[in-house]
Amino acid sequence: MSEQQYSTALTKISNTFFPMIENQLTGNGLNMDHYSKQCVMSAISSINAVLDSKGVSWQDSQLDKSNITQTLLTVASLKLNSAANPREVYFQMRSVKKKVDGKDVWTKQIEMGIEGDGNDAILSNFGRGVETVHQYWLVRSEDQFEYPKYKGIEMSPPEWAPSGKCEVVRVVYPITKKDGRTEYYISEREDVAKNLIAHINNNLMNETFGFAKSRYDASAAEKKKIDAKKREILNKVKELGLKALDDEEIQNYISPAWKDPQSRESMIIRKMRNNIVKKIPKDFGNAFVEMTYSETEDESYARHRREVNENANQELIDFDEPINEPTNADRRKDEAEAVIIDHDDMAAGNTQEEPKETESVPTQGPSW
Repeated sequence: MSEQQYSTALTKISNTFFPMIENQLTGNGLNMDHYSKQCVMSAISSINAVLDSKGVSWQDSQLDKSNITQTLLTVASLKLNSAANPREVYFQMRSVKKKVDGKDVWTKQIEMGIEGDGNDAILSNFGRGVETVHQYWLVRSEDQFEYPKYKGIEMSPPEWAPSGKCEVVRVVYPITKKDGRTEYYISEREDVAKNLIAHINNNLMNETFGFAKSRYDASAAEKKKIDAKKREILNKVKELGLKALDDEEIQNYISPAWKDPQSRESMIIRKMRNNIVKKIPKDFGNAFVEMTYSETEDESYARHRREVNENANQELIDFDEPINEPTNADRRKDEAEAVIIDHDDMAAGNTQEEPKETESVPTQGPSW
């Protein structure tokens, strides 16, 4: 395809989606400014690259167009630019099974993930009382660093003398508020152990440790053994902290983005940054934008909502069914919970190529 044909094809696609995006934003009390349009254009180009890499056209009958519309709405309302450097948002394709006329049908959906600098952009645009988000500090173990000191409401700022040696032990975000004050938000390396515990706990969701064929088939006694083993592993992680990344037994339940030497440090830094940025209050000024952010931020909530929308009112429930046997609805809910994917893992490109029968698996993520 020539450059002119490529440009013309993207223009046609943009002309298809832009009116829908602008109408829905207007309907929710938002104006689509120039930068929002630029973000949507960049997103369409990035999505097109993902589709090309998978050999999927925009006209493919399996491609979920409504999903793309919703993704572009999110990009426009949160003003996330996939063409920024470093990138603020990325896209990947996943296969998901939906009910159509009572039959299971595989569809292709575009999934969006916010990268570290995307969270910074959201904080800059929507942080409550935030005037300027300054360049964050990566403080290493050999650096000279003094924490801020407080005397009543007066604060002396932290002091930092970089050495450039050893691993990053904390991240500091200097943020100037609209009243002129500059506050310093600090995240410690040790705190990332909590993120690791949550990650491993998620990966253990369907694990039976050989006690049963699957968690659906496990007896009450087998479930007790499975739960006891899970507690044993999680307690070990709590005890070891980030040292658990080098434990051979625990590594079986850790994604490559965490344990591979080339990506581990980037993952830990990303988590420290996110632990700061996500907890700072946001003021979106619009309920639609706030809901969009909540769905993007809370992947568990988003997946459960998709699950409800796709399967609501599609089967009769037999109330005489034994309570210890999972219904089909329970299985679908569990399956949705079981594939909650950490966006940072996906950003590292650690995803499977082919979807399993009961999973929705992302197939491509960006490079570091």
